[in-house]
Amino acid sequence: MTPTKSAASHGLFDDTGAPRPGGFDADVAIVGAGPVGTLLAVLLGLRGHRVTLVEKWPTAYAQPRAVTYDHEIARILSILGIDSDQDDAINYHDELYYWKNAKGETLLVVDWASTSASGWRVRYWFNQPDLEKRLRRIAGEVPSVTLRWGWQATALSQDADGVLLGGTVTNAAGETTTETIRARYVVGADGANSFVRQALGLDFVDHGFFFDWLILDMLPHGPYEMSPSQWQLCDPQRPTTIVPAGPGRRRWEYMVLPGEDPQALAAPESAWRLLEPWGLTPQNATLERSAVYRFQARWAETWRRGRGLIAGDAAHLMPPFAGEGMCAGLRDSVALAWRLDLILSGKANDRLLDTYGTERKAHARHYIEFSMDLGKIICITDPEEADARDRRMIAELAASDGTPVPTDVACLGSGAWVEGTPHAGELSVQGIVSTTERSGRFDDVVGRGWMVLGLGASPEAVLTEQQRAALRFLDGRCVHIGFEGTDCDAVDVNGAYAQWLGRIGARYVVLRPDFYVAASAASEDDLRRVMDQVLERLHLSKFEVRDGQPDRTAHSA
Repeated sequence: MTPTKSAASHGLFDDTGAPRPGGFDADVAIVGAGPVGTLLAVLLGLRGHRVTLVEKWPTAYAQPRAVTYDHEIARILSILGIDSDQDDAINYHDELYYWKNAKGETLLVVDWASTSASGWRVRYWFNQPDLEKRLRRIAGEVPSVTLRWGWQATALSQDADGVLLGGTVTNAAGETTTETIRARYVVGADGANSFVRQALGLDFVDHGFFFDWLILDMLPHGPYEMSPSQWQLCDPQRPTTIVPAGPGRRRWEYMVLPGEDPQALAAPESAWRLLEPWGLTPQNATLERSAVYRFQARWAETWRRGRGLIAGDAAHLMPPFAGEGMCAGLRDSVALAWRLDLILSGKANDRLLDTYGTERKAHARHYIEFSMDLGKIICITDPEEADARDRRMIAELAASDGTPVPTDVACLGSGAWVEGTPHAGELSVQGIVSTTERSGRFDDVVGRGWMVLGLGASPEAVLTEQQRAALRFLDGRCVHIGFEGTDCDAVDVNGAYAQWLGRIGARYVVLRPDFYVAASAASEDDLRRVMDQVLERLHLSKFEVRDGQPDRTAHSA
């Protein structure tokens, strides 16, 4: 292999062979151009940072994988102008998620029918290749983002100033050359077998929960209705998942039974036999994909080493039963983006990155364990064990009066938020608000980013001059939410903020760019106290206040 673009050609090294501190190809190199890596690239690029996104495959993977996402991801996608309620490529079914036994008796009901407190429906359905294509198109419109196909990372080293990523590049003719990229940080969003994770020496703990399942993605030739739209068949003869897969698509998932040959089960003739009871044949549907996957439960204990970090499947894997696998990865992207933005902008010390892993690991672990619990319900093939499960769960459901299981119970692990203040570390509520110009969801009408909200009172006069300057340093703002007929920044149209803050006994909340609550406060004194604690956790660069504005004097916390 002949190098055509080496680190030396960029002037990245001095005469002694040491990296030059300023010789960077990119601020961030991201390995893996799936949804997690591409979203991170877009979010950083929109903030003006130079990103090189590399993908080892020469072209995009065209087959479906994830088919569903939750309200939080809808809120994240709205940053990019993707409206999950109105988009023709995304749909929803305002129905509960049922778990039934072979007799058709309901064992468990999960709440996928509600509109979340964060302002979006609990569950949406989509085709992953279509979403990835859209994300790549958005990335292509951001001048500071470069996407390289056929670029496989093979070497990684780092020093005090940056990371050197080496790889092989394969062109359309199949010719391979070597190349290096020097960046300030590298993020591995390169899947379960992550090169970056292995190169950084980060552990990946297997929790011993795995099953092989056959995935059948179907394109019915005409309208295909099923009631319920989304459900689990807990039949020990063949545990089965039946769910939508985006507009015009359906998915069936079948557990591979003990002793079965996975490849034989995935053969087209076998797939069509499994689909016969559901009325699908080669004459009225197209089998888009038939493949066996191993569902696993894993997470990395450490998500950062120096200037290298991991995200998405490189950091965690979960069974699909809660529909949260890709969601967890996209949350990683947003959590990384706002931190790297502050650091690359010289506003924060990179100790802030330590809280990325502590926060996200605990959050992802919640959904992994929830998915494992659901998997332990459905992945039972012993008839006697299944019968005992059915009796127990039917009794439990009756005792709860059929109350659906909620899905919005996850909290961040310790990090850049103030523990002990109500609702801190959890996703913020989003209501409908109005201003003199428009009415709609808060994020669209007021904006996103660092905010201090006050209900019925403006936080501006409550914060100290130093705190107000720090908020401006973060490109943040104070927002006074009020009631119709009052002088305020935004009117609480549907009462969502009054109900939320009344329930948690707070008058003020501090919001982060990832929509999580950094702190809440019941009084003016409380707000000043918790605001100091939030700012301390951000490891901000030092600055002086001059004429009410932050004047940075140092780049260290």
